[in-house]
Amino acid sequence: MCESAPPNLRVADPEPGIRLITIDRPERRNALDRATYARLSAAIEAAARDEAVRAVVLTGAGGCFTAGNDLKDFQDVETGGDSPGLTFLKALRACPKPVLAAVEGHAVGIGTTLLLHCDLAYAGDGARFRLPFTALGLSPEGGSSYLLPLVAGSKRAAELLMLGEPFTAAEAAAAGLVNAAVPAGTALETALGKARALAALPPLSIAATKQALRRGHEEAVVRTLGEEAEVFHALRRAPEAQAAFAAFLHR
Repeated sequence: MCESAPPNLRVADPEPGIRLITIDRPERRNALDRATYARLSAAIEAAARDEAVRAVVLTGAGGCFTAGNDLKDFQDVETGGDSPGLTFLKALRACPKPVLAAVEGHAVGIGTTLLLHCDLAYAGDGARFRLPFTALGLSPEGGSSYLLPLVAGSKRAAELLMLGEPFTAAEAAAAGLVNAAVPAGTALETALGKARALAALPPLSIAATKQALRRGHEEAVVRTLGEEAEVFHALRRAPEAQAAFAAFLHR
């Protein structure tokens, strides 16, 4: 068992070769603030360096994956360098080991777009997804403007990103965001089973396969992450988005 991380994140090795990272802010529906992003980035990078780790599983505590970015942080109009969220996504993208996600409950905003950077993902059939960027006066992030049309098709991607309506685990599977919708409460069990299978395979072969699968799109994804972040944070600082954040937080 590896040593636990600070509050807001739990890190464990439930069985040989498997690193389990659990977002643990149940009072905020596991919303991601700056501190949690930093701990997630560090946990992913530590797993990448640890030769004993063969697969990484990411999940959320309390029957909720994550409600997305903590909007309190978005009220800070200052900026400079990569945001904590973008740093986390880059760490996730750079991990040479297979990363699996287990989704129950809410997966909102970056809670949905981060799945595009996981190798495998499973969602309980009660999970609910949403990309609410336009409703908040924002634009796509996390490489979703490039990756979502790739997996879901341009029309479905436009529907999910422009209208920003909630959708189900079955719809997430049909859109290619998750591998499968599974019975509610079994997403983590399913992901751990797949991680166990991956951990039993030759690690160099798995790493080479992951690299090969991503090679054709990597340059475009990296470019899109940066371009999206520039537009996203310009909109985030605008009065329209700031008003939307204030209205949401005072509901």
